[in-house]
Amino acid sequence: MCGIVGIVSTSNVNQSLYDALTVLQHRGQDAAGIVTFQDDRFYLRKDNGLVRDVFHTRHMRRLVGNVGIGHVRYPTAGSSSSAEAQPFYVNSPYGITLAHNGNLTNADDLSKDLFRTDLRHINTNSDSEVLLNVFAHELQKLGKLDPTKDEIFSAVSAVHKRCRGAYAVIAMITGYGIVGFRDPNGIRPACYGERTTEDGRKEYMIASESVALSAAGYTLVRDIAPGEAVYIETDGTLYTRQCAEDPHLFPCIFEHVYFARPDSILDKVSVYKARLRMGETLAEKVLRECPDHDIDVVIPIPDTSRTSAMQMAHRLGVKFREGFIKNRYIGRTFIMPGQKMRKKSVRQKLNPIDLEFRGKNVMLVDDSIVRGTTCKEIVQMARDAGARKVYFASAAPPVRYPNVYGIDMPSASELIAHDCTVEEIRELIGADWLLYQDLDDLVTCVSDVNDDIEGWECSVFTGKYVTGDVDAAYLNRLEELRNDGKRFENTGATSSDNGIIDLYNDED
Repeated sequence: MCGIVGIVSTSNVNQSLYDALTVLQHRGQDAAGIVTFQDDRFYLRKDNGLVRDVFHTRHMRRLVGNVGIGHVRYPTAGSSSSAEAQPFYVNSPYGITLAHNGNLTNADDLSKDLFRTDLRHINTNSDSEVLLNVFAHELQKLGKLDPTKDEIFSAVSAVHKRCRGAYAVIAMITGYGIVGFRDPNGIRPACYGERTTEDGRKEYMIASESVALSAAGYTLVRDIAPGEAVYIETDGTLYTRQCAEDPHLFPCIFEHVYFARPDSILDKVSVYKARLRMGETLAEKVLRECPDHDIDVVIPIPDTSRTSAMQMAHRLGVKFREGFIKNRYIGRTFIMPGQKMRKKSVRQKLNPIDLEFRGKNVMLVDDSIVRGTTCKEIVQMARDAGARKVYFASAAPPVRYPNVYGIDMPSASELIAHDCTVEEIRELIGADWLLYQDLDDLVTCVSDVNDDIEGWECSVFTGKYVTGDVDAAYLNRLEELRNDGKRFENTGATSSDNGIIDLYNDED
């Protein structure tokens, strides 16, 4: 999962891009990058690390210009080298930089076509570089010295015809402006907003989540529709066009379960309200299955599940308490390679407050259960803190299948629910009772405010992939890339491994 942002302003955008990436930091903690444009030149800074660590005062001073894009990344299958930090750049045609959130399911085939047919070289393992070169090639085929909005939209249409999978994209074209677009299924989120300067001029921002807009003082205009492109010229003129032949809105439901910030609105759906409803439906399931439950207290696993846990406790009429204190200086265990590292990190990341557990029947609530390693450790921590009984509830259904659209979930064999029943999972994590959200209930929680949503991308729960091009062979290749042993092989790069980036990056 990644976060993207682009701004066309009347003043320098470096600080606004930095602030937006900080707001979007939850979408990627592995690398960050900003590129701006002024006087026919790009100014780029990117590296591995958090936003606050990648950008220092000396870097910000060099990022001059009123137009720019930014990116925060966590790695999907493959290397975590800073050579794959974004935005990416190609010099032909015009000079284009691109930031991408998602994953192309036909990246390997496209990479071969780009070399054999388009005569373009791909220098990294990133599908984002593939997507950039497809877009650049389609623009170059038009052979125009000064591309018009129609030609830029035509290039986006060609991208939709060639690329498969999930992609929300922001690209900057030297001297012309920025273009943002989503894949024809709208799997990954993107929206745009505007604000008016004191002298009446318009400024625009495109971002992964609406919270980045509101934090910077922009008013949300709307989500970018699936297959649609938004083109903003450097003078602030905005154009939109539907560029896909048969678009359908099937957004990723896991955004609402886990990734998005609760203060965001995605495809007109409030993430906060959706998570409140998840807690409500979980409580209803408790009352159906065990109306005489003996739950004394509901405790969230910080932070994503807090909203659902709070509403669950309210509906059940039991106490809601913060039973775990989180060390915010430890990274997400979700994206840490290796079971031993994740297990160690849980104890470093969370510390129980004993008095909230001692002698009580505790209902722990998490947003989801993926490998099961974390929740097993947390259940044991609750017992060590003196809990009499430990129940566990997941705001999402069992995660049984890998994600292929930009969420770096483990391979199927590493998913605790892949070949296990709920009772078997309960025994594995050591809980006295395990409760999963029903998929129909989850869909209901996110579906009642936007009639344009035709369905949800729920493949991690169902194994049905909306793009229709994911088969057993593809999943087998993914298994090889995502198993823990392979992950360790791919994490040897350090933040000093800049490689080809130094050819156009600023100096440290």
